[in-house]
Amino acid sequence: MNYNPSVTIAIPAYNEASNIEHLIRGFLKTSYPNLVEIFIADGGSTDCTQDIVKRISQEDSRVKLLQNTFKIQSAGLNLMLQQCSGEIFLRADAHSDYAPDYIEKCVEALLKSKALNVGGAQRFAAKTSFQAGVALASKSFLGNGGAKYRNPNYNGYADTVYLGCFWRSILLDISGYNQRATHNEDAELNLRLSKFVFDNQITNQDAELNQRLLNESLNAVYISSDIYVWYYPRKNWQSLFIQYFKYGRGRYLTSIKHKNRFQLRGKLPFLGISSIIILLLLDLIFPGLHLPFIELAPSTLILPFIESFRVAKKFNKTFISEIWRGNQKQVPSFICRWFFCAITLLTMPTAHFAGFAYQMFQSESSEIILDIPSAI
Repeated sequence: MNYNPSVTIAIPAYNEASNIEHLIRGFLKTSYPNLVEIFIADGGSTDCTQDIVKRISQEDSRVKLLQNTFKIQSAGLNLMLQQCSGEIFLRADAHSDYAPDYIEKCVEALLKSKALNVGGAQRFAAKTSFQAGVALASKSFLGNGGAKYRNPNYNGYADTVYLGCFWRSILLDISGYNQRATHNEDAELNLRLSKFVFDNQITNQDAELNQRLLNESLNAVYISSDIYVWYYPRKNWQSLFIQYFKYGRGRYLTSIKHKNRFQLRGKLPFLGISSIIILLLLDLIFPGLHLPFIELAPSTLILPFIESFRVAKKFNKTFISEIWRGNQKQVPSFICRWFFCAITLLTMPTAHFAGFAYQMFQSESSEIILDIPSAI
């Protein structure tokens, strides 16, 4: 590349003492010639995360610690967006590993694609047996819903992407991250980026065509298979359930804010489980209808175990090379991977459904106001 725009790396963090130093030093080793700063917005860590960041900042002035007093990720990202100087705003996650050329490939994709946000597929890695199950579940349609950003071989435009690499000026134009979206902030942001393209490029008066174009990504978000990043999922069932419960709440709030966008994938868990519940109730209340749903109900529990076996078998030979990052003497057995994958496939849609339904029935669900400043 003849043009190397300045880059700011933005990392929201909370209690990341075990990984933050490795993460920061990895980015500092980049061969990209114009990394100007690495911001860490800490949400009040109670471990030594802040001490580690301060120590590294004394060695390299590009590393800067900010206090995210509002604690949520969107607030931390906006805080970094307000204070950064890079032309490119590169979001990073403290629960992930990045290829040595991560910055170069992100910048290259941003320049070549002409998109407003680019990133790589969310590849999953594991250091524990439970994480291994979650990683395998991410490779099933039941676990990823057909999301393009979960396909490591996909190249092209999509509705959203893992993390993101943006032009700072564009983020400021759309007021940064929506801090009312305490979760699902990435998808909500990408919807606004698509609308930004629509508002600035679509001028025809054909309402039907306009709506069709608005329902497409409009080249706002691009995924490149050359960008490598590995995500470490939650380490136990409880934290996974809480994570997807919050995702469900966030997805509902996003659907309320963007009513004109058809977001089927985000609603599938709620629609699917709701349909099953309604049919079961009908079968119980009106037995004369002779609906077979009570007899078929156990199949909804068996299916994840069948799918889990298929996925675990498919990736059995490549599990160690593609997914496992833990102790080579502690590789989980096939049965263990199969079991935790099935538990994950049951947990994710159930928790998502519960969060979506909970937020839907909150009396003020669509009127949540957080007293947090935006990015501008």
